[in-house]
This record gives sequence, C-alpha cells and structure tokens, in this order.
Amino acid sequence: MNYIHEQLNWPNLTWDTEKLSTSLAAIRHQQGFLLGRMSALGFEIRTEASLEILTANIVKSSEIEGEILNHDDVRSSIARHLNIDIGGVSPINRHIEGIVEMMLDATQYYQMPLTKERLFGWHNALFPTGWSSMRKITVAAWRPPETEQMQVVSGSIGREHVHFEAPAPERLDKEMTAFLDWFNTDEKIDPVLKAGIAHFWFVTIHPFEDGNGRIARAIADLALARADRIAERFYSMSAQIERERKAYYTWLETCQKGDLNITRWLEWFLSCLGRAIDGAENSIESVLRKSRVWDYVNRYSINDRQRKVIHQLLQGFRSKLTTSKYATLAKCSKDTALRDIRELIEHKILSQNPEGGRNTSYQLMS
Repeated sequence: MNYIHEQLNWPNLTWDTEKLSTSLAAIRHQQGFLLGRMSALGFEIRTEASLEILTANIVKSSEIEGEILNHDDVRSSIARHLNIDIGGVSPINRHIEGIVEMMLDATQYYQMPLTKERLFGWHNALFPTGWSSMRKITVAAWRPPETEQMQVVSGSIGREHVHFEAPAPERLDKEMTAFLDWFNTDEKIDPVLKAGIAHFWFVTIHPFEDGNGRIARAIADLALARADRIAERFYSMSAQIERERKAYYTWLETCQKGDLNITRWLEWFLSCLGRAIDGAENSIESVLRKSRVWDYVNRYSINDRQRKVIHQLLQGFRSKLTTSKYATLAKCSKDTALRDIRELIEHKILSQNPEGGRNTSYQLMS
C-alpha cells in the first residue's frame, strides 16, 4: 500500500480551488452572520456562549479518541483560566487542566506563530505524567527512532486491518519543519481552507506517540480563530466531528491512501464546518434561555440551595426533578426540599408536571 506521504512530490498537496469556492464562500457568509449576531448581544451572554462552546470543543475532541471527560470539570477549568465567575468551581484535575491549557493557548493566542516548542508544550500539557493510559510514552518530542512503526489499526488479533501507516521517525524533523514553515508563512490561502489542510497534513505526519488527533484539531481551531479574527469561540468543529466520527475517519483514510489531491477531504471538512456553524444556533438559544431564566429568578430573593438546583436544571439535568432528587442536589432534608420547591412554584420559577402522587416531579417554567 502506498500512502500519500510516500508520493514523489509529498508534501506538495493540491486541491481544486474552483470546486471548493462555492462551499468556502458559504462558510464565510455563515461565519459573518454568526459573528454579527453575537456582537449584538451583551458581554455576559457572549462570554457564556463562548464558555459553553469551548467546553463542548474540549469534551468532544477527547471523546473522539475514546476519552470521556467530566463536562462540569472542564467548564470549571476554563472559567478559572479566563477569570469567569460561574458561582463555584470544581476541584482541580491536572489532566483536564492540561487539555484546557492547550486549547486556550491555541484559541486565545491564535496570532502567535505555531512553533515546535509550542507544540511540545501542548503535548506536555496533554500528558503531564509521561503516561498515556497504561503506557509510558515520549513527551514533548517527536516519535523517537526506537518506537515501533506508527499504525492506525482496527480488528481483532490475527485479523487486523491497517488503516494508515505514518512516516518513519527518522523523517519527522524534516516533515515538521516543512509543515510549520508552510503554516506560519503561506498567507495566500484562506485561513478556513488552511484549517482543513493543516488538520489533514499534521495528522498524516503523526509526529507524536499519542495525542495527534487532539493536537490536529487544536491546530485547526487556531486557524479558524485566525479566520474569525477573535479569540472567542461560538461554534465547535470538534463537536460536529464527533457527531460525524465515521465519515471523519473514512475521508481521512481515503485521502491518506490517495494521491496528493485532497479536494475530497476539504469538501467534507467544509461541509462539516458548515454544519458546526449551523449547530451553534442551538447553543446560542440555550444561553439566551439561561439568561432569560436568571433575569426572571433574580427578581426574587431565593436561597443558595434553590440557586444551585436551578443551575443544575439549566445545565441539562437529565432526569425528572423530584423532592428526593432536589434534596440530594441541594444536600438538605426532604422537608426542606419541599418547602424550597413550593416557594419556587409560588414565584412561577418551577411548575409541577401533570403526573402526581409518587410520580410527582417538577420542571422549570418556560
């Protein structure tokens, strides 16, 4: 099997600019419309929207790799780094802190050059202990010569299917020098298109023993922040990729086994990005709803227990709120929980669901 990095003229990637022009123009229009809408909203709403998107981006980028992060811990870590008051923070988790630091460095400092030292810093932040799961890895350095050939493999033992084989470690210094020189100097390419090219190019080189997918998506986010010319993020490419994970890997593999023309990968990347921007509407509506609810709630004098439960409901509490669940969330007795609930119903903040008796439950008023 000949891989794209074995082609004679690698890494001189090509694409059909005319074929991509319509999709690229549509993406630019979507970005402009979304950013225009966000600029018309208040600072607090924009901050909350960006916090939600950054949280989703980090959680979903890790989820693509099979790692499940706690949403509230990630959100708390981002808020702590950006000095955003979210009314209480989770205990510090060093692993999550590192992932958050990498993503914030990529998006908050998008104008800074992408260097080998910066990538090493990201890799060190991802693997602060020098271990990936149960495996000791080389951190903050390219794959060393003594490592086995880097392969993407699926299937059971004896029936393995090799999806991709990365360049040998001996090539990595030259490969990454070429990549970084292009990323930092070629300004003729639209940064949206550059995000897709950089993502593909980096993950094809696969320079690290682990973390290549997450770093490739961080590089794409850096390029997209350059396209938007703002550090705030209002759409999540990683969240959309996670929804389309099968197609993501299919198009990567297809083009990594093809010639130097990556038009098909870029077509998929742009269409996925378009869906990510469209999906931002749901996140914005969620933030606006939270703002409306708190504007209404703040008319009344409610206690800390009630605020905590309302916050949980707005964050997407996944089961029906009962008196016993209220008591658990608020860490109080059932009698106290019932008094709190009755007061919130009186203020028209909560309403009782139709079913009664043992099935009595409550929800936020719309």
